[in-house]
Amino acid sequence: MTRTDIKYSRIWQIAYPIILGSIAQNLINITDTAFLGRVGEIALGAGALGGLFYLAVIMLGLGFSTGAQIIIARRNGEGKPKEIGQIIDQSLYFMLPMAILTFLLLRYWSVFILDFAVKSENIFIETSIYLKYRSFGIFFAMGNMVFRAFYVGLTKTKVITWSTFVMAAVNIILDYILIFGKFGAPELGVAGAAIASVIAEATALIYFIIYTFVTVKFSDYNLFKFYKPELARLYSILKIAIPIMLQQFLSLSVWFVFFLLIEKIGEMALAVSNIIRSIYVILMIPIWGFATATNTLVSYVIGLGKEDEVISLVYKIAGLTLIGVIGIVSIGLLFPNAILSIYTNDPILIEMGRPALKIVSVGVIFVGLGFIFFNGISGTGRTDVSLSLEVIVLAIYLIYTYILIFIFDANVTLAWSSEIVYGLLLSIVSIIYLIKGNWKNNNI
Repeated sequence: MTRTDIKYSRIWQIAYPIILGSIAQNLINITDTAFLGRVGEIALGAGALGGLFYLAVIMLGLGFSTGAQIIIARRNGEGKPKEIGQIIDQSLYFMLPMAILTFLLLRYWSVFILDFAVKSENIFIETSIYLKYRSFGIFFAMGNMVFRAFYVGLTKTKVITWSTFVMAAVNIILDYILIFGKFGAPELGVAGAAIASVIAEATALIYFIIYTFVTVKFSDYNLFKFYKPELARLYSILKIAIPIMLQQFLSLSVWFVFFLLIEKIGEMALAVSNIIRSIYVILMIPIWGFATATNTLVSYVIGLGKEDEVISLVYKIAGLTLIGVIGIVSIGLLFPNAILSIYTNDPILIEMGRPALKIVSVGVIFVGLGFIFFNGISGTGRTDVSLSLEVIVLAIYLIYTYILIFIFDANVTLAWSSEIVYGLLLSIVSIIYLIKGNWKNNNI
C-alpha cells in the first residue's frame, strides 16, 4: 500500500460543501417532521412512509447519476474534459424517460402497494395523499441529479451547498404556510408538505441552470452539444450505474420495509421511528459528504494511474469521517430530551424515543465506516461487487429485524439495533474486498 499524496485538506475541500448541502437538505426533513408532528401522529407516520417511498423510487435516478459522476471523475483524472459533455447528454436522454416512469409509479401505482402493505387505514389514506402531490417533484429532482453528477465529478462542489440552501429555504417557508394554512393559504397538512417539497426542488433546478450558464465555459467540456444518443456510451454509463441504481433502490426499499415492520408494532412506534429516522439522517450528514468524496477521489486517483494509493486514501477519509460522526453523535447522547423535544411535545413519544436514539447513535458510527469502505469499492468501478455485498448485508439486516419483531416481540428500541448489525457487516465485507479483491486495472 502506497501512501496517498491527497491531503486531508483536499478531502475536506471536496466534502464540506456536500456536507453543508446535506445540512440544508435535512433542514427540510427536520421541518417536515417537526411540523407534521404538530399536526398529529397519523400525519407524522404518513409523512415517514410517503417520504421513504419517494426516496426509494428516486434512488434509481440517484444511482444512475452516481455512475455518471464516477465516470466524469475518471475522465477528469485522465485529462479528457471534452468527453464529459457527452456523458451529460447521454445522462439527460436516459433520465427523462426514467422520470416519466417513476412519476407514473408514484402517482398512480403506489396506492396498490400501500393498500397491500399498510395496516392502518388512516395512515394509508394520508400517505396516498402525500404521494399524489409529491410525485410531480420527480422531474425536478432528476434534473438536479444530473447537475450534481457534473459538479461533484469535477470536484467543484460549492454549488451543491448553495443550491441546497435555496431549496431548504423555499421548503421551510412553504411548509409553514401550506401545512398550517398561514397568510391566507388553505390548511393542507400532509398535502402541504408534499407541495412545498415539489416547489423547492423546482427552485433548486432553476438555480443550477442559471449558475451553469453564468459560470461554466461550455466549450471546455463540450457541454450541452446534445449529441445524438449513442448506445455504446450509454452502455458504458449503465455498466457502472445499474448496480448502483439497484443497490440504492434496494437499500431504501429495505428501509421502507423496516418501517412497515415497525408499523406492525403500532402507530405510536411508527411515530417514534419517524422522529428517530429524522435524527438518524442528521447523524448521517458528514458520512454522505465523505462517502461522495470517496467514490469521486478514488475514481480520480485511478484515472491518474495511482491505484496503489487507493487504500491509503480510503483510510484517510474513514478517519475524518469517524471524527465527524463521533462529534455529532455525542450531542444526541448527552442531550436526548432536548433533541427529541424539537420534533414533538408528547411526553410518551419522548420517553419511547430516548433509548432508541442511544441505540441509533452507536449504530451510526459503524454505518459511517461501512459507507466509506463501500464507496471506495464503487469508486474503483466494481459496482457489480458492491451490489452483491449490499444484497447479502441487507438480507441479513431484514432477517434480523423480522426475527426481533415477530418472534421475540421486540419493542421499537431493539428493532433499531438492526442498524448496528448493518454497519458492522458492511464495514467488514467492504474492507476485506478492498484489501483482497480484484479491482485494479478496471477500465470504465
